[in-house]
Amino acid sequence: MSHRALSAMPPLYSLDLGLVDYQDARALQQRAAHLRISGELDGDLLLLCEHPAVVTLGRATKPGHLLTPADELTTLGVQVHDVERGGDITVHEPGQLVGYLVLDLKQHRKDLHWFLRQTEASIIEAVTPLGVAASTRAGLTGVWVDDRKLASIGVHARDWVTWHGFALNVVNDLSTFAHTVPCGIPDVVMTSVARECTARARESLPLLAHEVRRRVVEAVGAVFGLEPQGLPTGMRGELRVGS
Repeated sequence: MSHRALSAMPPLYSLDLGLVDYQDARALQQRAAHLRISGELDGDLLLLCEHPAVVTLGRATKPGHLLTPADELTTLGVQVHDVERGGDITVHEPGQLVGYLVLDLKQHRKDLHWFLRQTEASIIEAVTPLGVAASTRAGLTGVWVDDRKLASIGVHARDWVTWHGFALNVVNDLSTFAHTVPCGIPDVVMTSVARECTARARESLPLLAHEVRRRVVEAVGAVFGLEPQGLPTGMRGELRVGS
């Protein structure tokens, strides 16, 4: 009898891609969403990764929120991409944990605002045991520590299947944010898990990053009522970067 057969909860398949190019990860999550819509992927999926420095411009990005011209950023080694997700401008860089959630909301609740709130709750649950006093802020999306922004969230959905997701600052140095008005919020201060849990920040940063990854998978499963487990063997070829 399979492990899934013994479980009363639907699965949350998880796959850690490591450091991966933004466009490769984008193509992979779109492929995963297609498989979830068609039913070939029989459970929800959390893709975890980090990206080289990249700025993404969501559908709500306002003129002037990119402070450094795109061609200048390219010469600095920072990619710039227009994307289909909601939200404003977002930054990714190594040391930040990016989570792409491919969830079939028809199996949960057909409500994108509910999905955003659940995603925020997942991040808060993941970082609170590390001593980070994270919360939400009325009228704003994302996760905060007082007035400092810890995580950004932007989603897109087709046939009630989501993709894109969250960017949680963990051990990144936040330098790429200087080229933007982060999330389109003037004067916002960005922060990270390492900066907020100063006692833990003195430990090995790779160990902290690994623990955050583990806690995020567990928290997403708990908040969405899913059981984390590895990707089925039959899907590993389909959900491989560059396949």
